[in-house]
Amino acid sequence: MKNSNLINKIILGDSLEILSTIKDNSIDVVLTDPPYFLDKLDNNWEYKKVENTKNQHTIKSLPAGMKFDRNQGQEFYKWYLIVSQQIYRILKPGGFFFSFSSPRLYHRMASAIDDVGLEIRDCFLWLYTQNQAKAMSINHFIDKMKISEKEKTELKKKFEDWKTPQLKSCFEPIVMSQKPTDGTYLNNIIKNDIGLMNTNIKVGDNMFPSNVLTVDNINEIIDKAFLLGKPTKKEKGDFNNHKTVKLLKICEHIIKLTAFYKNAVILDPFVGSGTTAVAAKKLGLNYIGIDSNPEYVKIAEKRLKELDKKADFFSARKQEISQEANLQT
Repeated sequence: MKNSNLINKIILGDSLEILSTIKDNSIDVVLTDPPYFLDKLDNNWEYKKVENTKNQHTIKSLPAGMKFDRNQGQEFYKWYLIVSQQIYRILKPGGFFFSFSSPRLYHRMASAIDDVGLEIRDCFLWLYTQNQAKAMSINHFIDKMKISEKEKTELKKKFEDWKTPQLKSCFEPIVMSQKPTDGTYLNNIIKNDIGLMNTNIKVGDNMFPSNVLTVDNINEIIDKAFLLGKPTKKEKGDFNNHKTVKLLKICEHIIKLTAFYKNAVILDPFVGSGTTAVAAKKLGLNYIGIDSNPEYVKIAEKRLKELDKKADFFSARKQEISQEANLQT
C-alpha cells in the first residue's frame, strides 16, 4: 500500500499491520496516546465492554480494569517495543515521535522507544488540577475477613483514612523522541523539512516554549509561564463518548512546534476519537489516523467532517502556508 492511499484518511484496522505498509522515512511526526494494558484496556479491548456501566465498580466514572498489575508494564514494554520499531522505520530522519503516557508506565514507554534507537529528547508534562482520586478504601476487604463485627468496626476506624497507594494524578507525561538526523540539524531540515523546533510558538504570556503545558487557569505565575489557552467547549463534540479524549490545544501546540510545513504528514496509529487528525487538518497539514475500533473511527471521521463546516478554521492557516511556500521558493 502506498502512503497516498492513506493520506488524510482514518483507517480501520490493526495498527501494526497498517504501519508495516507505510513507506520508510516518509512521516514527519507521530503523535499518539496508545492503550496502556491497564487490564481490559489493552490493545485488544472491546468498545462495548468498556462502555458497559455494569463493568464499572468502585469509581463509577472510570472504565473497568484500572486495578494495579505489575505484568501490565512488562507486557506494555514488549508490545510498544514492536510499535516503536515501526515508528523508527517510517519516520523521516529528524522526525519526531510524541507519545502520551500514564505516569506509572512512563518508564516502560520511554525505555521501549529508546531501545529501538530513537533519541529521547525531552518529556512534556501536561499539568492540570482537576482529576478524580483513584485510591480505594479497604473497608470491603475488611468486610470479607472472618472476624467478628466488632473487630471489623475497630479495623475500619483504625484505617479510616488509609487507602490503596494511588495518589490523585495531576499531570500526564508525554515522551518527546526523535529519529537521528541525517547529518547536522541544519542539513537535515533543509533536506527533510523536519528536525528543529519552532521557538516562535509561544506559551503563556508570550514566553519561550517549555516542557510544561496547561490549559487550566491555575494562578498568575503558572498561567504566565505555561498556559496554552482554554479549550473550547465544543471541540470534543457532543457525540464523542471516547473515555480519554486528548485536548486539541495540546496536540496543535506539539505539531506547530515541530512540523509547520505545508506537506508534513502527521500520523496517529491509535487515533481514538481523532484529536491528532483534527489538529493536523485544522493546521492545514496532512494526517493519517489508524484505529482498530469501528465506533471510534466513526467518531473521528465525524469530527473531521465538522471542520469542513467551519471555514474560518482554515483561512488564516492557508494564508500562512502560501506565505511559507513563497519564502521557500
